[in-house]
Amino acid sequence: MSNEALDPAAAAPEARFGRAAVDPFDALLYAAVAVALLAVLAYDFTALVPRFTDIVRQHEELRLFVYPSLLWLTMGAVLLVFRTLLWMFYRPFAPATLDQAPPLSVVIPAYNEGAMVLRSIASVAEADYPKERLQILVVDDGSRDDTWSHIQAAARRYPQLVTPLRHERNLGKRAALALGFANAAGKIIVTLDSDSVIERGALLALAGPFRDPKVGAVAGKVLVYNRRGLIPRMLHARYVLSFDFLRSAESAFGNVFCCPGALTALRAAAIRPLIARWKTQRFLGATCTIGEDRAMTNYLLEAGYDTVYQNSAVVRTLVPDRYRKLCKMLLRWDRSYVREELRFARIVWKRPWPTRWIALYDRLVTNLRYPIYYASLFLLVRMLAFDPWTLARMLGAVGFMSACNMLYFLRSERSLGFLWGVVYSYFAMFGLFWIFPYAVLTVRARGWLTR
Repeated sequence: MSNEALDPAAAAPEARFGRAAVDPFDALLYAAVAVALLAVLAYDFTALVPRFTDIVRQHEELRLFVYPSLLWLTMGAVLLVFRTLLWMFYRPFAPATLDQAPPLSVVIPAYNEGAMVLRSIASVAEADYPKERLQILVVDDGSRDDTWSHIQAAARRYPQLVTPLRHERNLGKRAALALGFANAAGKIIVTLDSDSVIERGALLALAGPFRDPKVGAVAGKVLVYNRRGLIPRMLHARYVLSFDFLRSAESAFGNVFCCPGALTALRAAAIRPLIARWKTQRFLGATCTIGEDRAMTNYLLEAGYDTVYQNSAVVRTLVPDRYRKLCKMLLRWDRSYVREELRFARIVWKRPWPTRWIALYDRLVTNLRYPIYYASLFLLVRMLAFDPWTLARMLGAVGFMSACNMLYFLRSERSLGFLWGVVYSYFAMFGLFWIFPYAVLTVRARGWLTR
């Protein structure tokens, strides 16, 4: 790993979390989160544990389902408290300044995106970044609609900034990104989805963390662009929780597990030796064409770099507004998740201590939720035969837990939008439970799965 920072004058690593002034609302919110954590722990150990113990006494054949669930509840509670502390003390890196901003290339892969790609390009071209140090590479991956004409229009509008590139036939997002990487001249390479627009300060914010020579990738904050309709509103609440809670906690120890394709900055010197392996990656005999963002994150972690989160680098992306499209997106994510979690299980041993052990514990608890969840569904069906009120109690517990989780939302956005996160918990329980098992069974499937 290179020991040279992009900005030698500011090469000292910055703190990734620390103390800062807390306004009264945040102070009340932290108190509410603490009370909620205590309530969750009390519920777990004064209601669930005795209930499960009674079940085992009455039905000993269920102990194989009950005892692992109790162990996971205990481990999950410890992880939640740990993540909460990291979330409370997370602070974004200082952005790069206009006079010290390094040369930066933005790669935008596009496939059948239509006019939206023009908005994406315009958001980059009009961002706060020195134009003489900014390059925009837009790759049309064999689109069959008018995407290429919009890319050409952008090149005419911003002739000094935009370089249009094209695949005559569709080769997949990974190949489109690779073409952009090959033509990128910047010390930092930013990937941006063609259905996404960035805020004006996003590029400077992304460049800031690279003052630390250990940083190989910086994940931006992804929000929803089209916040109308049930599904987009639910996803917005989930995105806020996923980024401002989970990734801020991961960033504290340099292990952001997935730097998203919607907006991520990469150290060019770090990824260039990795591109050939990343481009030709295979899994179970099949060439990998999806999950390129999580795959590159793993390659950087394996190479010894840290991956961090910058919540001041904001991008807004189009999300599915129909159930079928949502399922396609989640299937794509879960297939790459399975593949890259297996890879990370080998990579984690190369991470420094104590990062290695924190990551191991984090991934263990996170991944155990899948067998525990499906075992709980089996347990629920069995219990309904003996106690019809079991379903009502379970639904109440789901609502209570999700409402507690959504308290984290309020630090990022002080609105009633957090209630959509509670709705999503029920929606996922009844409408999306089949996604992960199906993704495991079809993990070798390929394609963009966006159209």
